[in-house]
Amino acid sequence: MSRKFAGGKLIVASHNAGKVREIRELLEPFKADVDSAAELGLPEPEETALTYIGNAELKARAAATGASLPALADDSGLAIDALNGAPGIYSARWAGPAKDFMFAMKRIEDEMRGHTNTRAHFICALSLAWPDGHCESFEGKISGHLHFPPRGTKGFGYDPIFIPDGMNVTFAEIEPAAKHAISHRADAFRRLVAACFA
Repeated sequence: MSRKFAGGKLIVASHNAGKVREIRELLEPFKADVDSAAELGLPEPEETALTYIGNAELKARAAATGASLPALADDSGLAIDALNGAPGIYSARWAGPAKDFMFAMKRIEDEMRGHTNTRAHFICALSLAWPDGHCESFEGKISGHLHFPPRGTKGFGYDPIFIPDGMNVTFAEIEPAAKHAISHRADAFRRLVAACFA
C-alpha cells in the first residue's frame, strides 16, 4: 500500500528552474503548496547512485530532511541507443558546471557521427520522500529519435534535439501543455499520482 500525500507544503528537490516549473504545473490540480529546494536555499546533494530511481531518492530524502517536509525529486536523462544508453544518468553532467546544454547537444552530435541509429529515450524517475525517510518511486519513459541541428525554444535541456515517436517536431517546438501530456515526466507523474495522490 503506497503512502498518500496529505496536501500542504511540498518541496520540489531541484535547482533546475525549467524542471521546477514543469513539476509545479503538473502538481497544480492537487493540494500542494510548492516550493523548490533552490528557493529554500537547500544544497544539491551529490548524485552518487547508478540509477535514475537511486538518484531521485537521494535528492528527495535530502530535501525532505533539510526542510522537514515531504519532497518530490526527479532524476531524468536522455538514453541514446547508439551510445549504449549515454548520457543517461549523466545527462546534466554532460552540460558541465555551467549547465550549457548547447555544448552537451553538440557533444552528442559529434559522438553520433557515423551512427545511423538515431533512436533515443527520455527516462524520468520521480521519488516522493517524507522526513522520516519513507520513499515512493516511479519511472516513466518516452521514445523517439534525435534530430540535428537543435530546433525550438520552448523546452529545456535536450528538448531541441528530441522528436517523440509519432511526431515531426522536437519537444522544444511544441507547447508546454502538449509536452506535459506525453513526456517521460508525465508518464512517471501519472504513476505517482495514481499511487500517492488519488
